[in-house]
Amino acid sequence: MANPVLSFTDRGIYCAAGDFYIDPWRPVDRALITHGHADHARPGHRRYLCTEGCAPVMRHRLGTITVDTVKFGEARRIGDAQVSFHPAGHLPGSAQIRVEVGGEVWVASGDYKVAQDGLSEPFEPVRCHSFITECTFGLPVFKWEDQAHVAKDLNAWWSANAAEGKTSILGAYSLGKAQRLLAMIDPQIAPILTHAAVENTNAVLRGQGYRLPDTIQVTPDTNPKDHKGALVIAPPSALGSQWARRFGLSSTAFASGWMRLRGVRRRRAADRGFVVSDHADWNGLMQAISETQAENIFVTHGYTDIFARWLKTQGYNAQVLRTEFGTDEDDTDTPTGDAA
Repeated sequence: MANPVLSFTDRGIYCAAGDFYIDPWRPVDRALITHGHADHARPGHRRYLCTEGCAPVMRHRLGTITVDTVKFGEARRIGDAQVSFHPAGHLPGSAQIRVEVGGEVWVASGDYKVAQDGLSEPFEPVRCHSFITECTFGLPVFKWEDQAHVAKDLNAWWSANAAEGKTSILGAYSLGKAQRLLAMIDPQIAPILTHAAVENTNAVLRGQGYRLPDTIQVTPDTNPKDHKGALVIAPPSALGSQWARRFGLSSTAFASGWMRLRGVRRRRAADRGFVVSDHADWNGLMQAISETQAENIFVTHGYTDIFARWLKTQGYNAQVLRTEFGTDEDDTDTPTGDAA
């Protein structure tokens, strides 16, 4: 492909026409960021550009940075490129980045999901000639249940534990997944406690106007006896730790798309697994790709080789793009700025 709008370098996805990178993994002068997870929003860049909803989380995690913001759908001219950010549905403030040069349009989607979760801005299909897509769950086995059904099961598990005098400890990544679960649960069942890493992120999102139920941060002075039947939301690394053992009689669970695979819950040392993902499932990936009407598909992080081969059988010009984005479902447990 001659003179592509975006090229792929050892620093990240690069636009020569605008002299910027998208989610670069090595320090650059100008970085356009799709969302705040640690494998996409890294420290060390001189200038950042992201959505208004993404910037507060980035500042919380990265500290003092030079960041400019745009509204969803707002066109911004950078050099000879026109860029705009469009909702990705992955987590609050997350975006796909549309880049147009000389009438040719590329979209770098970052991470995304097409199903609405009641918290994130809903995914917006963007037509383009070339589409860069993740495929974290790019196998047919990964198909998500309706969120209302999962919420019902989650609340039933918590309610049953509370009736038995147990604390319910739910492992969830501190940015995105934890807040989505908070939007799914019934706060009338019992108190909701949170690990500091989760509560710090809650505070940032509440400050932006995102509505979350009341929560209580766990501190060294927290007495579990004062919060009978509570639900505790903590990073996955806290499951089975000394921090979690303070709650005594408890039941543990983990929320992730990986719970669709047998054996993963056992390796997570959890009593229950809930299939909740902030990434598109197989059907969602195919829907998003189809709606772009793109001919060229670049596949990143996930089941890339298998997914690209499948797309080729469907008539797409599909290629695997090697990046340094994470292959875990979401994020590190203790990003910069979060307490352990």
